[in-house]
Amino acid sequence: MVGAKGRMGQAIIRLARASADFTVAGEADLGDALPPLLADADAVIDFSHHGNTLAVARLAADRGLPLVVGTTGHDEAVRQQVLACGDRIPLIFSANYSVGVNTLFYLTQKAAAVLRDGFDVEVVEMHHRHKRDAPSGTARTLVEILAAARNSSSAALARHGRVGEPGPRSADEIGVHALRGGDVVGDHTVIFAADGERVELAHQASSRDTFAAGALRAAAWLQGRAPGVYAMFDVLGFK
Repeated sequence: MVGAKGRMGQAIIRLARASADFTVAGEADLGDALPPLLADADAVIDFSHHGNTLAVARLAADRGLPLVVGTTGHDEAVRQQVLACGDRIPLIFSANYSVGVNTLFYLTQKAAAVLRDGFDVEVVEMHHRHKRDAPSGTARTLVEILAAARNSSSAALARHGRVGEPGPRSADEIGVHALRGGDVVGDHTVIFAADGERVELAHQASSRDTFAAGALRAAAWLQGRAPGVYAMFDVLGFK
């Protein structure tokens, strides 16, 4: 477990120790030497820091260990380098391991294909006051799904908040709003608004255990898989 002292790391370790299906082979955090901890490992789970993920991915690839990445905040160049490790090992790089959130991803994909003409799309997320990156990785994934449905990229369509006099919204823009406060584990809402009607898809997490359980499920699912980049959609059978 990389990022063992963080909130998610602690949740994953606690659930793993409470299960007969998992053994914690090693716990690493900032300043710890990771290589000695991998001798008895069957997989690596990374919930550390985006500046650390590439080194972890390359080490896992060198050792032939399946990798589960839940760290967010990477720039695209680093993300692509991490994904390249999928040429040597099976890995999952997901912004969110919750079964419920991945169902939200799936439903958003389906709704975006139907609610196209005349519907404005906004994404709103809220997290605890300590979260470092904004918008959340989950919100970014939702925007990517929505942009793909409009045959564009999230970079081209995302509009991060509004201030002053931005004027009327364009038909294609995707509003993205990051709220921070208190101890909120994670709330995400996708809004499809048209004249006369509005559709909202929402997920609220009250415990990190749902994400931790999903990460452990992903690590178990990767066992015996061929090298490649997989997604929680694969783990859950959505594809």
